[in-house]
Amino acid sequence: MTSPHFLGDAPDSPGAQEIFEHDRTDGGYVMNVTRLWAHDPEAHQRLFDLITYVWESNGMTVRQRGILVGAVASALGDSPCSLVWGTKLAGEADPETAAAVLSGRDDGLTPKERAMAAWARKVVRDPNGTTERDVQDLRDAGWTDGEIFGLTVFSALRVAFSTVNDALGASPDAQLLDLVPQPVLDAVDYGRPIANRPVEDAVTAG
Repeated sequence: MTSPHFLGDAPDSPGAQEIFEHDRTDGGYVMNVTRLWAHDPEAHQRLFDLITYVWESNGMTVRQRGILVGAVASALGDSPCSLVWGTKLAGEADPETAAAVLSGRDDGLTPKERAMAAWARKVVRDPNGTTERDVQDLRDAGWTDGEIFGLTVFSALRVAFSTVNDALGASPDAQLLDLVPQPVLDAVDYGRPIANRPVEDAVTAG
């Protein structure tokens, strides 16, 4: 059976079972990236506690998070998060809009959303190359300084999560083939390919 990542199976633990169960409740199966993070479920929890704090404290909608994660993940070349969040964004907007964000075109976004997506890509690709003009563009689009800080922290944390997944070979789940809209599938022509077949819960999760 094809491994879902480069590491061996994580040891069974209450923390691992907790994040596995969260996946089953949320999506019906345990994701490959979750199997990877089962090596340190406490780190996973703390990271997502912080990510959740940032988006909740800034009042980010699912659509806004979908745009941010889509922009970040595609700029980084991360296929698992692109497919998962591209699908979520498709549900909040439409598949074509989600595919446009993943392709860097941003068709279907408002000017304020376009500015947010462009900033997220700059955070990923060249954080030392940003300028005061870039920040002013965000202000001109309607973002406050506090919100700009939140967008930046959220984007950086998503980079950290994706970097771990990508470096350790986490592949997109085979189940996504039945869930992801075709325009989103077509747009994600980068990163690791979708797994050939699901990994049964019983094998790793116990």
